[in-house]
Amino acid sequence: MINVCVVGIGLIGGSMALDLKKRKFAGKVTGVDINPQHANVAKLSRLVDETMDLKDAVAQSDLIIVATPIDVTKKLLPEILTLCEGTEKVITDVGSTKAGILQKIQSHPNRAQYVASHPMAGTEFSGPMAAISRLFDYKTAIICDEEHSAPQALSLVKQMYKTLHMKVIFMQPHEHDVSAAYVSHISHISAFALSLAVLEKEKDEKHILDLASGGFASTVRLAKSSAEMWVPVFDQNSDYVLEVLDTYIEKLQRFREAIDKKDHQQLTTLIHESNKIQKIL
Repeated sequence: MINVCVVGIGLIGGSMALDLKKRKFAGKVTGVDINPQHANVAKLSRLVDETMDLKDAVAQSDLIIVATPIDVTKKLLPEILTLCEGTEKVITDVGSTKAGILQKIQSHPNRAQYVASHPMAGTEFSGPMAAISRLFDYKTAIICDEEHSAPQALSLVKQMYKTLHMKVIFMQPHEHDVSAAYVSHISHISAFALSLAVLEKEKDEKHILDLASGGFASTVRLAKSSAEMWVPVFDQNSDYVLEVLDTYIEKLQRFREAIDKKDHQQLTTLIHESNKIQKIL
């Protein structure tokens, strides 16, 4: 077993810490979080064995997992890579965009000890109290630019995801970012926008939310997600997010036109086309 440091003890970092310790991948898990309340909760709830500052935590760890918002990750990674120079410590992150992060550290002398990864899992909740066991079971983890990571670093991160019962696939960073925009980022924007629309109408029609059922709840579930996490994601992946937004708006416009013209055949065609997603999911 190895010593693991988790930087950012929220939903993702906390859930990883929980199962990596429980499944005996990690002998000790040290937490780092600039929010003292999060650090205390993580320690009291035994997500981590202890908490300390970044430099001390890195010094005693074999694997450092950076699970902070994307903008924070971009700032921290060069510092962590420097702290690990001259050692065989391995660094990975769990950010949902990759091109910007990799560009930031591509010329760092300790680049080979870093593995760019993204476990595709989560909920609408945040913070250490949201951490749960089995969050990652049977989901997919993506590793980018694996050819630039040292073999032993890549092997350790793959073993980490195997311990979390995840399927590992490899992608190039821009390929990852466009895919994430289409399957994850747009879902959150859709939920935020629908929530805003309903809340605006609720000011005049007081019974709208009284009629909300399971379908509505599941559709807007992601609207509970934190701005602290998602604003940096939309910023870092803005080109691809805008691309998918334009596509999404075009599809919405086709539905609007068909409904406006009472074109039942076109509506039926659009719905049948969308039904094809079932074969993929």
